[in-house]
Amino acid sequence: MSASRRSGTTDELGPDEPERPGRPGDDGPVPPDGAAAPGPDGPDGTDLLAALLDGMDAALCAFDGDGLVTHWNREAERILGWSAAEAVGRHGFAGWAVREADAEEIQGRLMAAMHAPGRQVHEFALLTKDGGRVLVRTQSAAVRGPDGKPAGLYCAFSEVHAQIDLERSIALSEALFDDASWGVVLVDADLRPAVVNAHAARALGTGRTAVLGRPLGDLLTRGVEELENALTHVLAEGAPPAPAELWVGVRGPDGERRRCWRSGFLRLASPLAEEPVPLGVGWLFQDVTEAKQGEQEAALLRFRANQLHRAARAAAECEDPVEAATVHLDFALAGFADHALVDRVTGGAGADAQEAAPVRLVRVAATPSGGPGPSAPTGLAGLPVRYGEGHPALQCVARAGSVRAGAGSVPADEAREWARARRWPEDTVHALCAVLRSRGRTLGVVTFLRGGSRTPFERTDAVYAEDVAVRMAAALDLADLTGAAGAPGRGEGG
Repeated sequence: MSASRRSGTTDELGPDEPERPGRPGDDGPVPPDGAAAPGPDGPDGTDLLAALLDGMDAALCAFDGDGLVTHWNREAERILGWSAAEAVGRHGFAGWAVREADAEEIQGRLMAAMHAPGRQVHEFALLTKDGGRVLVRTQSAAVRGPDGKPAGLYCAFSEVHAQIDLERSIALSEALFDDASWGVVLVDADLRPAVVNAHAARALGTGRTAVLGRPLGDLLTRGVEELENALTHVLAEGAPPAPAELWVGVRGPDGERRRCWRSGFLRLASPLAEEPVPLGVGWLFQDVTEAKQGEQEAALLRFRANQLHRAARAAAECEDPVEAATVHLDFALAGFADHALVDRVTGGAGADAQEAAPVRLVRVAATPSGGPGPSAPTGLAGLPVRYGEGHPALQCVARAGSVRAGAGSVPADEAREWARARRWPEDTVHALCAVLRSRGRTLGVVTFLRGGSRTPFERTDAVYAEDVAVRMAAALDLADLTGAAGAPGRGEGG
C-alpha cells in the first residue's frame, strides 16, 4: 500500500484490491489487523473514555506537558460550575479557577507531580464560576507517553468536607473493629459472621478468624433461634426501633455460659446499587448479664416480700391456726414451686430431746398431686409417712436446717423412679425441705417441690422457704396450744 493511501489522502482503490470496511475516509476507525471493527452503534475509544470520565464520583481534570487543560468531567463541572467547553484548552487554573495571587504556587505544585514518584496530595482553594471558593483535596500523578516520559498529568479532586466524611467513616469502622468496648459482628445474608471485632470474639469464646463463616449454632447453645429471627427480620424490614435483650448460652471449654446481650441491629446495603441491596446485618451488643441478674433478683425480692405481706394479712383473718398455716403455704407457692407438703413430727428425737426412737413424720397438709393447686389438710388419721432412711425430710429434722435435693441430669424414667422412692409426685425433679421450728421445738417439715421445667433451688430460695416456715410454725404451734391441730401429735418437748 502506498504512503498516500496509508495517510488517508485518497480513497482510490487499486485495480485488484477489494474494498474493506473501515478504510480511511469512512465513518469508523480502521481496526488493527485481526481485530473486529466496532458495530454501527458501538462506542469508539473516545466515547468510552468520555463515558468513564463523566461517570466518576470524583472530579477529574488533565493537563498536557505545557499545562493546558485537556479533560474536564461532569463532577468537576458540578463542583466548580465551569463546563468542559469553558475549561478545556485553558492554561492551568490561573485567571479563572484560582485567584491570581495563588495561581503560580498552585500551578507549580500541580506540574511538579509530573516528575514526582507516585501520587501527590494537596489541599487548596478553587474558585467557582459564580465567584465562590471551594476548599478541595487533590491527588495528582504523571501521565506517561509511549516512550515512558511524562506527557502530562491528571488531577482528581473532591471537596474537603466530602473527603473528611469518607475518612471519618473509614476511621469509625476501624475503631469499631479494633478498640470498641462492645461486640461488633458483621453477619452476611446467610446469617454467618463475616467480620468480628476483638471484643465480640472474646464474648463468643473464640478467635477473630475462627468464628468467620461458621453457623451461629456452632457458637451458641441457647438463644440461636431468637438471634437468627432478629437478623432475618432486619434483613427484610430494617433496623428495629430499640435495642433487644437476648439471653444466650455460649459454648466454652468449661461448659455453657449463660449471658444476656443487649443488642442493636443495622441493615447494611450497598451504596453502589440503584436500589438497596442487603449485604448483611451489623450486630452490636454489650454484655449486661450482671445488671440483668441484679434487676431480676431485686424484682424477685420485691415480689416475695409482697407475698409474705399479703399472706400475713390473709392469715390474720383465719380463725383456725391450721388454716392460717396453709394460707402462708399457698401464697408462698406462687412462682416458687409446683407442689408443697407439710409433715408434723410425732414422737422420736429432735433438737431438744435425746430419745432412741426414730423420728416419724405425719402428713398434715399437701397440694393436689395431679397438678398445682391450693393445699388442703390431710392425714387426720395420724398414720406416719413411709419415708426411707436418709430421706431429705428426715435429714431436715435431724439438722434443724434446710436441705436441698435433686434428681440431677438423668433420663425421665430414672427421675420418676427417684421421685417415687421419696414419696413425692412423679414429676418432681427438685426439692427443698425447710424445718418448722417454734419456741425452741421442731414441729415438722415443709417440703417444696419443682418439676423438670424449673431451675433447681438455690440458696436464696432456701432463705425464702425458711421465712415461710417460720410463719407456718408459729401458726401450727398456736394450733397445738389451742387444741386445734387435730390428732397428728405434738412436736418434741410438747
